[in-house]
Amino acid sequence: MRLLETLLVRGDPGKKVELYQGDLSALEPDEAIDLLVVSAFPNDYIPTPSSLIGALHQKGLSVAVLANNKEEDLRDNFSCWLSKEITFQKTELYFRRLLCFEPLIRGNPPEVVGDIFRALVPILGAHTDIKSIAMPIVAAGDQGHNVAQILCPLLEAAVHWMERGLPLDNIKIVAYSDFQANEAHTLFKKVKSDYEEPSRPPSTSEMQYDIFISYAREDSEHVDNLISYISRAQPQIKIFLDRTDIDVGMPWQPKIFESLDDCRRVVSIFSPSYLSSKVCKEEFNIAWVRSRETDDDDILFPILLFTAKLPTYMKYRGYIDCREGDNDKLADAAMTLLSSLKSKG
Repeated sequence: MRLLETLLVRGDPGKKVELYQGDLSALEPDEAIDLLVVSAFPNDYIPTPSSLIGALHQKGLSVAVLANNKEEDLRDNFSCWLSKEITFQKTELYFRRLLCFEPLIRGNPPEVVGDIFRALVPILGAHTDIKSIAMPIVAAGDQGHNVAQILCPLLEAAVHWMERGLPLDNIKIVAYSDFQANEAHTLFKKVKSDYEEPSRPPSTSEMQYDIFISYAREDSEHVDNLISYISRAQPQIKIFLDRTDIDVGMPWQPKIFESLDDCRRVVSIFSPSYLSSKVCKEEFNIAWVRSRETDDDDILFPILLFTAKLPTYMKYRGYIDCREGDNDKLADAAMTLLSSLKSKG
């Protein structure tokens, strides 16, 4: 493959996003990666001649066969599924697992391409040996989207998650044709040139907020009760709540991301509504990655408000059980939260 451009992730020059031109079905041994990303229509793994799935099929690897025995199916929440580790009879394919992105399950590909990285949060938590991934410009082949529609949000998501500590060392984005490579290179250079140095993350003692509340709007009444218990016990505590801390008309997403990095605890209020919310899962994933990057398990403070089928990675450190919206238990949870803040100074 031919390297076109490299973007070093700020804060950790050992992490990088690279743009290549080449054939992902024809990697050389020194180009080996841990995980290959492909894209497909929902439940459609027909090996068409123009697709990466088709090229892999020509090399003896059937994505349809892998789909019948998935390691993890995250399509309902993150548009992706993960294969089991692959044992090749041939030595021509230099990757160990495959991640299949099926965007049309959840929406328009450019709008949900960030699901690839949302899916990687729980996957990398369970499979710590995955450090490098490669992907084509997904959904820009048989699915018919042009390079600009996909590459810009794809790069934005890649940089966003790498900056926040996603435990990957290298992401390779690979254009196939000369035409695709030329367009992708121009876009990649523009993104790279716009990439600015961030301010240094605040220390714990300098955090703007003590608590960030991550919740679904459907659970607002119970969240208000929890905040009331916290504030009555400690009136000076600084709590971030989107309804009160983001002005109407203000861009909400940057403020959310900044505040998640600028708080001592992220209180995640688990419920079926929480799990169905893209924003809530994004907030949890950012906090989860931050806790791994800083080696601070206390950043996350999950509360199970209503019975819900939690993904395994959301249960990794336990939660305070307040089912089913039990206000007495919420009051106890508030005291436990305040005690944890005091113990950390």
